[in-house]
Amino acid sequence: MEKRNALLLVLSTAIISGFSIYMNKFAVKGIDSDIFTFSKNAIVGIFILSLILFTSKFSDFSKLNKKDWLKLVLIGFIGGSIPFLLYFRGLQITTAASASLIHKTMFVYVAVLALLFLKEKLDKKVIFAMLLLLIGNYIMIKPAWNFNLGDLLILSAAFLWAIENTISKHVLKNLSGNIVAFGRMFFGSLFILIYLFSTGKAQLLMSLSSSQIQWILVTSAMLVLYVITWYNGLKYVDVSLATAILLLGSPVTTLLSLTSGATMTIEQAIGMFLIVFGAVAYMHAAGYINVKHILKLWTKKTRA
Repeated sequence: MEKRNALLLVLSTAIISGFSIYMNKFAVKGIDSDIFTFSKNAIVGIFILSLILFTSKFSDFSKLNKKDWLKLVLIGFIGGSIPFLLYFRGLQITTAASASLIHKTMFVYVAVLALLFLKEKLDKKVIFAMLLLLIGNYIMIKPAWNFNLGDLLILSAAFLWAIENTISKHVLKNLSGNIVAFGRMFFGSLFILIYLFSTGKAQLLMSLSSSQIQWILVTSAMLVLYVITWYNGLKYVDVSLATAILLLGSPVTTLLSLTSGATMTIEQAIGMFLIVFGAVAYMHAAGYINVKHILKLWTKKTRA
């Protein structure tokens, strides 16, 4: 796969993320967050398992050795279970604005981890792009800052997701994106199920209403698209750049909120511009696009 196509997959993931966050606001109402998370992850894990079996007829799984399976279990544990539980518990304590801002700092931790373990570059141009993204998100979200236990839990979740993405990028050298996506969702859901039984919440699965099940199915479909585009794109795109591009989901969610009666402030518009500009600057700094070349082509086209 060409880098350009992989980049388009990651950009698609960011757009899907924006839609998903907007939809989850409605879907999670009245449902225990742990039950909601488990249900989605389990459905997605089973779907991807079926997809792999249908397309490869066990050949993809037969190629996996013991170390590969252990890595997939680790990805499920670090990325598909614990951080979800920490994130939703933290969200119950802190504000949505603070949670969103802290979660959006994940790309910074990924950039540092990728520099240390994957030898991805972190030069002045990249740091400049990162600052634009951080400032843009802060201006757009503008939380009333009061760091508490909930913020700490969400920060821990973001760091665990950063570790998982770094590990996944390494594992993707030898495994397909669908296999890694399967490991994250399938094994992650198994660990969450163990947690549900240990806390006595598993019985709540039997009390879901038809409306709640419908919302779970809709958001699960979006999550399927998210993980498939993400891991297949991540296989060929630097993980530091890929996680930075995910921040483009924030403007998408903000624009969607306008359809439900929300109004956009000047600060939000400025923040959105900085996020988009920062993402483009990051892609240019990482060598995935050439802004000067694009501007030359655009100038010639407008003159013609």
